[in-house]
Formats: sequence, structure tokens, C-alpha cells
Amino acid sequence: MNKVLIVDDEKRMVDLLALYLKPYNYICKKALGAMEALSFLENKSFDIVLLDIMMPELSGWELCQEIRKISDVPIIMITARDQKEDIVKGLKLGADDYLTKPINEEELLARMEALLRRRIQSNIMEVNGLVWDESRFELSYNKTPIKLTPKEFSMIGLFMKNPSQVFEREQLIDLIWGYSSDTGGRTVDSHVRNIRDKIRHAGFPIDDYLQTVWGVGYKWVSSN
Repeated sequence: MNKVLIVDDEKRMVDLLALYLKPYNYICKKALGAMEALSFLENKSFDIVLLDIMMPELSGWELCQEIRKISDVPIIMITARDQKEDIVKGLKLGADDYLTKPINEEELLARMEALLRRRIQSNIMEVNGLVWDESRFELSYNKTPIKLTPKEFSMIGLFMKNPSQVFEREQLIDLIWGYSSDTGGRTVDSHVRNIRDKIRHAGFPIDDYLQTVWGVGYKWVSSN
């Protein structure tokens, strides 16, 4: 199930969008304004953001800029403003799509699905600013690259792609090093320790996500 952050200073609009999306297995988090939205984004991961423009604390444009400093999460701007210059401005500031009110439910769902599908196909995983980009062979946090070895990069990608799945050490050896490898469990532990040290040094709270299952192996825990 995809997690959606809905941002609008009008409670009625936030509730309406959540009502639209609930039957389609979206988990909706409601933010009544930009500051509350930023607080949620700093502590939780989302698959997509629906963002109103006209808000009192920060405008949707300003919030979009703030989000782009910490995350590459897809953003759809939703607003009553339909001037072309507003649409262009939003897209230049980092929004991925734009919808005008009143919202057509089918169009909203189709645009969300298209963005989510594109994100999956691009082999990019993002969790609270930590981005694993397979096509660029790069792990970064808040857009700052983290240097990993090829095995470390493959391992962290495997964990992020499979949240809550417990990987035994022998299973990790088969998946990362290959079935014919004579690598032992201590090598797996060493790689996990290096991954944690490097990502922790970058400022990401890796210990909250990459957890040890004692006597078994490791798993990636999603933030709820």
C-alpha cells in the first residue's frame, strides 16, 4: 500500500481527498498546513505528496522547495490557480505534476498511478531523504553521495526494496556474492557494519531502519 501525504490548510479538502483515495488502498496522512507537513516528512517516509499552493504559513511553492532539499518524493500540486505561468513555476520548483480544482477523481488516481509506476520502473528507492539509485549506482542522503563498495550498495538496495523481510546470513551470501561463493557469515556482518557506519556518518538514522535479528540475520524496518 502506498503512503500519501495530503497537504492543504482547508480541512474539508484534505478530508475529501483522503475519502477519494481510501477505497484504492492508499494510506493517507493529513497535514493542515506546510509546517505540519514538514514535520511529517522529517519523521516518516511517503510515496507521494499532494500539495495545495495557497497556504498561509508557507505557500505550496515554498514548501515544494523545502521538500526538494530533503526528498525526491513525487509531488502533485493541487490548486484553484490554473494560469500557465503558475503551472510552469510549480514544475520548475520541483513538482512532478499539477491538477486544478475541482478535482476529477479518476484523473487524480491516474496521475498518481503514473508517477508511482515511473518511480518503480526507475529503480529508485527513497526513505526520508536516503535515496538508493540503481541506474546511477549511487546512494545519497539529502542529495549528498555516500561512498559504498559494490557489495555494500547491492546489500542496502536489497534491504530497502524488501522492508520487513528477514534475510538470513546464508541467504545474503547467495544473493550478493553468489551461490558458489565461499564467503562466511562474518563477512556479511562486516559489510552490514560498514554500511551502518557510512550512512550514520552521513546523518541518516540508519539504526532505526537496518536492524539485527539476533541469531538469524538482518531486516529493514519501515517507518510507520
